[in-house]
Amino acid sequence: MVPIRTLTLGVAEPHPLTGDVIAKSAEALRRAEAACRADGYEVQTLRLSARPVFGDLTPTAAYARELQAMLDDAGLVYLSLGPVTDGVELVPDLLIGNDALNCTVRLDGNTAAARPAAEAMLRLANETEEGFGNFRFAALACVPPNGPFFPAAYHDGPADLTVGLQGASIAVKAAEGGLDGLTERAAEAFTAAASPVVRLVERIAGELGVRFGGIDLSPAPNGTDSVGAAFEATVGAFGAPGTLATAAALTAALRGTSLPTCGYNGLMLPVMEDVVLARAWEEGRIGLHDLLAYSSVCGTGLDTVPLPGDSSPDDLARLLLDVTALAVKLQKPLSARLFPVPGTRSGDRTAFTSEYLTNTIVRW
Repeated sequence: MVPIRTLTLGVAEPHPLTGDVIAKSAEALRRAEAACRADGYEVQTLRLSARPVFGDLTPTAAYARELQAMLDDAGLVYLSLGPVTDGVELVPDLLIGNDALNCTVRLDGNTAAARPAAEAMLRLANETEEGFGNFRFAALACVPPNGPFFPAAYHDGPADLTVGLQGASIAVKAAEGGLDGLTERAAEAFTAAASPVVRLVERIAGELGVRFGGIDLSPAPNGTDSVGAAFEATVGAFGAPGTLATAAALTAALRGTSLPTCGYNGLMLPVMEDVVLARAWEEGRIGLHDLLAYSSVCGTGLDTVPLPGDSSPDDLARLLLDVTALAVKLQKPLSARLFPVPGTRSGDRTAFTSEYLTNTIVRW
């Protein structure tokens, strides 16, 4: 059975959130987890997605610490504060020292926030251990609410329950038949794997008294459980001719099912969360422009991309604007989760100790 990467509960209550709201939400998520495990599914994470905090109040570092303490008490390690439009410079103060909190900045229709977002990324790089604070911060463009995957998730409307899979292995299996007919095989494979999950989580949502918000079929990888391996099956090596066609075929499959979907529902290509992609980056077979090209036909934009720590705010801001321009032009959800690695220059190797990241080199 394909692992469930996340069960995400969208919280309808406005900020400031109370300990009672968080405790009840945690209990609902634990009930959902128990029901999924009873059906034989591995559940990797439980997450809360809140309304955009800046829409309800101007958050302070003190409020962020209160949220972190309430989450600790409830046994939860993921809460999204949603996207910021104004006040991006405050985001590092919310995230630094509060490891359960995630936040984003929205750039479509708000391109002036690109430079402050870049400066926030550099602060997070330099003021969190190993620069890992950037795992919990991203720039968004055209990303809708009510998806399950972090850090982009944010909530709007009544409470709901959404689900995301660690589905890289589904894509790999479908790709073993080659590029010809890949869309049809992958659509069948994702439908077969996800349909019982949809029925299960929809039933659980009803028992919890919340709306079922859908499933994000984006085939999230996890290290050696690699979506990049699907490209190796079709074209031999990620970055070889046919890589763009494979990305387009898999994306068409994800968007061609009849399942109730939400979020990105596209192909994730997170460089440092996937051993095949990290190797392709290190060997120079892919670069930023390649990833942007693949994003034009697939999924999430630039994700966990390792950049030199001496990158300038202007360079980062321009890269964020490239992603935004592509999202706006194509009217599709894209994001940029960049990792300027502190203390490094182009060609240096990363030394992350996180189990979630594969070490590679930093470069532009």
